[in-house]
Amino acid sequence: MHDDRKLVEERLERALNQRIRPAKYAASAPLEVEVWHVPDEPVPVTDALAADYEPFAVGGRWGRPWSTSWFRVRGTVPAQWAGRRVEAVIDLGFVGDWPGNQAEALVHDLDGRPVKGVAPYNHHVPVANPCSGGEQVAFLVEAAANPDILAGGFAPTPLGDKATAGDEPLYRLARADLAVLDEEVWQLTIDLEVLSELMAELALIDPRRHEVLRAVERALDALDLHDVSGTASAARAELTDVLTRPAHASAHTLSAVGHAHIDSAWLWPIRETIRKTSRTFANVTALAAEYPEFVFACSQAQQYAWVEQHHPAIFERIRDTIKTGQWIPVGGMWVESDANLPGGEALARQLVHGKRFFLDRFGVDCDGVWLPDSFGYTAAFPQLALLAGMRWFLTQKLSWNQTNKLPHHTFWWEGIDGSRVFTHFPPVDTYNATLSGEELAHAVRNFAEKGRGTRSLVPFGHGDGGGGPTREMLERARRLRDLEGSPKVVIEPPSEFFRAAQAEYQDAPVWSGELYLELHRATYTTQSRTKAGNRRSEHLLREAELWAATAAVHSGLAYPYDELDRLWKTVLLHQFHDILPGSSIAWVHQEAEATYARVKAELEDIIAAAIGALTTDGASAEPLVFNAGPQPRADVVSTADGTAFVEVPALGVASAGASTPSGEVQVTDRLLDNGLVRVELDDNGLLASVRDLVAGREVLARPGNVLQLHPDFPNHWDAWDIDAHYRRRHVDLTEVDSISVVEHGPLVGAIRIERSFGASRITQTVRVRAGSRRVDVETAVEWHESEKILKAAFPIDVHADRSSAEIQFGHVHRPTHVNTSWDAARFEVYAHRWVHVAEPGYGVAVLNDSTYGHDITRNGGVTTVRLSLVRAPHSPDPHADQGTHRFTYSLLANASIADAVAEGYALNLPLRVAGSAAPPPAPLITVDSPVIVVEAIKLADDRSGDVIVRLYESLGGRAVATVRPGFPVSAMEVVDLLERPLHTLDGFDISLRPFQVLTLRLRRGDSR
Repeated sequence: MHDDRKLVEERLERALNQRIRPAKYAASAPLEVEVWHVPDEPVPVTDALAADYEPFAVGGRWGRPWSTSWFRVRGTVPAQWAGRRVEAVIDLGFVGDWPGNQAEALVHDLDGRPVKGVAPYNHHVPVANPCSGGEQVAFLVEAAANPDILAGGFAPTPLGDKATAGDEPLYRLARADLAVLDEEVWQLTIDLEVLSELMAELALIDPRRHEVLRAVERALDALDLHDVSGTASAARAELTDVLTRPAHASAHTLSAVGHAHIDSAWLWPIRETIRKTSRTFANVTALAAEYPEFVFACSQAQQYAWVEQHHPAIFERIRDTIKTGQWIPVGGMWVESDANLPGGEALARQLVHGKRFFLDRFGVDCDGVWLPDSFGYTAAFPQLALLAGMRWFLTQKLSWNQTNKLPHHTFWWEGIDGSRVFTHFPPVDTYNATLSGEELAHAVRNFAEKGRGTRSLVPFGHGDGGGGPTREMLERARRLRDLEGSPKVVIEPPSEFFRAAQAEYQDAPVWSGELYLELHRATYTTQSRTKAGNRRSEHLLREAELWAATAAVHSGLAYPYDELDRLWKTVLLHQFHDILPGSSIAWVHQEAEATYARVKAELEDIIAAAIGALTTDGASAEPLVFNAGPQPRADVVSTADGTAFVEVPALGVASAGASTPSGEVQVTDRLLDNGLVRVELDDNGLLASVRDLVAGREVLARPGNVLQLHPDFPNHWDAWDIDAHYRRRHVDLTEVDSISVVEHGPLVGAIRIERSFGASRITQTVRVRAGSRRVDVETAVEWHESEKILKAAFPIDVHADRSSAEIQFGHVHRPTHVNTSWDAARFEVYAHRWVHVAEPGYGVAVLNDSTYGHDITRNGGVTTVRLSLVRAPHSPDPHADQGTHRFTYSLLANASIADAVAEGYALNLPLRVAGSAAPPPAPLITVDSPVIVVEAIKLADDRSGDVIVRLYESLGGRAVATVRPGFPVSAMEVVDLLERPLHTLDGFDISLRPFQVLTLRLRRGDSR
């Protein structure tokens, strides 16, 4: 017999589209619709309940960009529907096929209680099942007119800024009805969809494919297309056999976990994310009540906190669903942050604040990190995860790699300190699965561990405001639980998957080092003011905690627990993986810059209060200098009487003016010389020479601090990507407007260079200070370029086979060659405060105070370090990075990695001069090893007054030290990141493994 498979499939598709799916609702009746358009920003439901409404017709236009319209819908269930399942069906006029990034709504009853959300693939609102007939139905529908930012692709759009988005309505209300759900027709639809998708994935020679095909053919024969409702049961009966045959014993097992990935800001502002979470969480809790097997995993404590604040009724539903085991808080982080750019202490606090919220609110101790969408993962993460009590790690984004495919889906991930965390990378290659046959088959084909492991995880549900999992997905899962020809789909918590996967694959392979994403490399640079705000906030938080703790211990000043908690959470929120990376709309980054300014002002107030408690205003005493850095400092400061050279202990205070530098700074119109380094500028203002006078060698192979302008037009994803082809063209910005001496010594010498190019202007001040090998380049840019990237190049006269870059709590080494495709793919990398290149016997560091993106190459004996300073992409923010930027980067001659660590902190933590005191207060602690770095000093979160110290080994070796408190201590304990006790130390001696992070609790009291 000839193969008529294609004809049957075409018959099925037409029947589904034109007869079966439209018959899902057996009857409908229109609802009466009225509207109130909110004049400006969203309002609470109490305002909407009291508003004046006007009639509105289905088909009418509504929703200027970013506006809210409240629809009041009312109706009566027809008496003849008695005994049927009745729903309200609301279609806001959804567009496109992306369930997020467009219109959404939260439905309330007329008492103001939230019911559920409405989204493109989730239109229904329950009314009665079964109904009695005659019920009065009334809802308030809070409809958000969010524009589709990417509707035109990666092209400039004014829609991402409320001020430029316009007033033209975006949507037409398409439907507002009461309707009878014909459950048999609906179930038939899902039966046919599951089987059709299964057939599409089975091999042509697989007998199972043809068995299913014939069963579908019989079902269509039994179905009267003019009476779908009356014949649906007969059609379903023909499918019973093929739907109940069990899967093969060797079938792959997919652990299905309900999920709704909601970006905490991206193509919408934070205020809209607050509403997205409530809509989705209302959906999920309603779905859990209907499907007892449903399990939903949800990360990001910040989003729970928003719901708790704005919709406490939904929060209580979440709490109830957690108690049933259907809702699983996961991730243990405040937000799903970027995993490259946050500082070490910030990543620790992401885990601390996230885990503590889940413990406090729900009694849940999260056991795994859930970061499906971040743009690569620092090699410091495994250790931090373990220190927070995590035992597994999940990501998805690495499936986006452009060049190389990660060789594993289940593996042990090893960090820079040797810590290992069991890791899974779902082979389904999406965190928004719908449990389609194509997705499940792809997961099985793609699974790299075949023959060793038998299971993988699939997160399913519409994200970003699309409403999360749907009842259709759960119906699919019921059919796919044990179906011949398909992998087994088992809905279960992620922890159950990880427990089973680790048990069956205990000798899983090891991936050592960073999980570098071969894509989205421009996120190290885009929206540089956002990045500068983050870096400076992190260091101000360090200072605020240190000096507030010092003032609390030494002066009895009340420690600002609540203020610091709130400010930390604000900074952590803005580390979300579409805010800090610079990939959000203009609205988000405008708000971020304003928020960072407020954070700075508040932290400066906290620091000033603490320092004020530690000082006096005595006019006769020398001013005090405060060093928040982890290393002693000998440096130049500005005082009321001019400049002074000071020596200040680590984490401590000293009087100004008591020290003398080794040599004065000599300055001419093109030269700066302090006896340690001599800097010569050419007539173009470039660094013609940086001479290390101690080592007697030239640092630069060619002129340095060369500003290079490249075209920057990636193939996709403007704000996210920088593609390798950008390197083929550039212009060196050598034209100079002016060169002038601005500081003449003897303690500081500085020369200012001003340049104009295109529509932009840049002013750089090259500064040398007495007693320092550091050459600072203070930079102010008025940036008005389009689709370009600005780099600063330092061709360094060392033959370096690898570079070293600071990451959280340590550093990583990366090759400077491109021997393999993996090496070549790292053509743009990130670093924190420094990068270091060296040959045996000599090294040079390049430091920065707010720059992350770098590229480092070697040509013969010359290693060129370039910093990525600013970009100018057009999507999703058409004016990204335009305007003023201020930052400093530095060249450090004759530098070891230890020098780079110390000077990186010094550049980012300027000394403070304030008040006076006799004698200066003692540091809270001293550590007698220069390789052990103190990252944080604070008071314990339990408000006991105990002091918490977090420190780490910084060079990748082993270290022993004695911690000497500057206050009475009764005991010193090792604690985890959440300050839970691990063990008590016998005395104050510590020993650390390479890059080990150690958190100590110093219990205050008499140590005798």
